[in-house]
Amino acid sequence: MSKKKGNFETDAIRTQSERTPFREHSTPLYLTSSFVFEDAEQARALFADEIPGNIYTRFSNPNNTEFIEKLCLLESTEDGIATASGMAAMYISMAALLKAGDHVLASRSVFGSTHQILNTIFPKWNISYTYADLSDPDSWESKIQPNTKMIFVETPSNPALDLIDLEWLGKLAAKHNLILNVDNCFATPYLQNPAKWGAHLVTHSATKFMDGQGRVIGGAVLGKKELIKEVRFFARHTGPSMSPFNAWVLSKSLETLAVRMEKHCANALELAQWLEKSSDVEYVKYPFLPSHPQHALAKKQMRHGGGVVTFEIKGGIDRGRKFLNSLKMLSHSANLGDTRSIATHPASTTHSKLTEAERSVVGITPGLIRVSLGLENMEDIITDIKQAMEASQK
Repeated sequence: MSKKKGNFETDAIRTQSERTPFREHSTPLYLTSSFVFEDAEQARALFADEIPGNIYTRFSNPNNTEFIEKLCLLESTEDGIATASGMAAMYISMAALLKAGDHVLASRSVFGSTHQILNTIFPKWNISYTYADLSDPDSWESKIQPNTKMIFVETPSNPALDLIDLEWLGKLAAKHNLILNVDNCFATPYLQNPAKWGAHLVTHSATKFMDGQGRVIGGAVLGKKELIKEVRFFARHTGPSMSPFNAWVLSKSLETLAVRMEKHCANALELAQWLEKSSDVEYVKYPFLPSHPQHALAKKQMRHGGGVVTFEIKGGIDRGRKFLNSLKMLSHSANLGDTRSIATHPASTTHSKLTEAERSVVGITPGLIRVSLGLENMEDIITDIKQAMEASQK
């Protein structure tokens, strides 16, 4: 594979596995569970990690390798590993590097399942955590404890779309010799590169915008070579490996990520601007709206504002449900990042396991609607949302 760092679109398209003797133009699928050895010495050397190569697809596979090498180029990281799901990536990026007695400082606004790892699973192993608010960076340093090992953040957060200054956070992590782990799912490597600001690990749910068509589940952990070595050892022996088919699909999806994200973001900004003018809306959150409290920061560390818009519809939870039930074109689903626009009520779906108080603290109000903008014609998207607004008034 080429190691040259070129323009984003070119790297996403032209980074491919070495051609086989069949001279295929597009990388083939390697649907095999294992690989054969040339001789006993090669087998020994492979198992001893003395030479590169494939042994068993749970360890590595040409499709997975292509996907990860491509992602490492796009995220400007040294190494990486593909996982079976986004949550597998979040889990092993922490579990592989933490031990009993360690402490994690995390942004309060994290995905619901990430909260469950921190709040329910890790305490079983005497791994503790403290939440800090993205909107109050001055409080972060005071929450670092002698046993703090890692800082974990989502930026932009799901679903409140809050941000934190990655440059400042990278310097804070370096000052205290902490691992900075950034969930970059909402931004994707096209919009934001946390490693350039000091992140040691970058985690992804590839299920979302990276796939972009709602087809497969997958995740990735990218970062410093010495950290990924530990993550890879953990994954190799616990088994959250990505299937070759999913890796093949996702690697092909990366070829169109740039053009898709341009359209997702353009649609999202147009919807956010339209919603701000609606008398049916209490407020709108979108990073590239001037009204967003961290608009300047978004402009600093993101190429565009992302493909997700959130808003609070007037009338609270009852009106919100009527709105969702009145949509005719937009999908009512808990996923995001699809070619199809999706509307979600986070309080009763993705973040339903949080208490009402916990949701309130991270900005998930009862009537909050999250819209993941797809690639449909914008006039059609607004027409559907407008008619649903009108229908939900009745």
